[in-house]
Amino acid sequence: MPRAEDVVFPRQRERFEDRRKESRQRKLLDEFFDHGTLLSVSRLVSHGQIDAIDFPISTGKEGGVFRATKGDEFRAVKIYRVANSTFRRLPPYALDELRRESSVRNFGGLIFAWTRREHTILGRLRDAGVRAPVPFGHYRNVLVMEFIGTAEGAAPRLQNAVVDDPEALYEQLVLQIGRMVRDAGLVHGDLSPYNVLWFEDRAVLIDVAQAIPRDHPAAPGLLRRDIANFAKFLGRLGRAVDPEEFLRAVGGDLVGPPKEAT
Repeated sequence: MPRAEDVVFPRQRERFEDRRKESRQRKLLDEFFDHGTLLSVSRLVSHGQIDAIDFPISTGKEGGVFRATKGDEFRAVKIYRVANSTFRRLPPYALDELRRESSVRNFGGLIFAWTRREHTILGRLRDAGVRAPVPFGHYRNVLVMEFIGTAEGAAPRLQNAVVDDPEALYEQLVLQIGRMVRDAGLVHGDLSPYNVLWFEDRAVLIDVAQAIPRDHPAAPGLLRRDIANFAKFLGRLGRAVDPEEFLRAVGGDLVGPPKEAT
């Protein structure tokens, strides 16, 4: 049975829904688009990186990703929150790498350096043939990159995707992670079905800022964890995977500090 308010007050209900949507949008704008971020977006617009930001794709505690337009194409804009709490969630090894690469120590400067690092790593992955978003530009805490998806929407994260062929997924993971390890010389460090998109039957690696060199002391353990995440996921899809075989297939033998000659 329909509710009375749905029948008697349809216009009032529509206005209420509109106000609630506006309230959510205002809250989102307040959370991400502070004065400094607005200036950063404006600079990227003036430099021809984007024309306008359309709507959010995903938001989290560290930042959010928004769809943007550039001419007749879409782009993705990643905005990191400029707050002390952002870096409290980062693993120590990632912060150590960032501080080693950058002379800044304040939180704002580290966030800008983190954004620049993700842009650099995305470029390094693309040069190695890894399927990852193309980086177009960055400024302060804002990164512009390739939009993975269609006019109908963004590509789903692997954990939410419909995978018809688990074997094809396994082959894609071996290919992309293998290129990251062998050709780019990097270990993702936080790879899971949440940090991979599934688009046109291909795996697309995202959220790469915390990646470390494959000869880093922490790299072997991190790669094993990444592989274990996907072995479990593939098992749930009906494709049993031996983690050790998976590890060898992506070049696990190359990961870790160089062994001393005997």
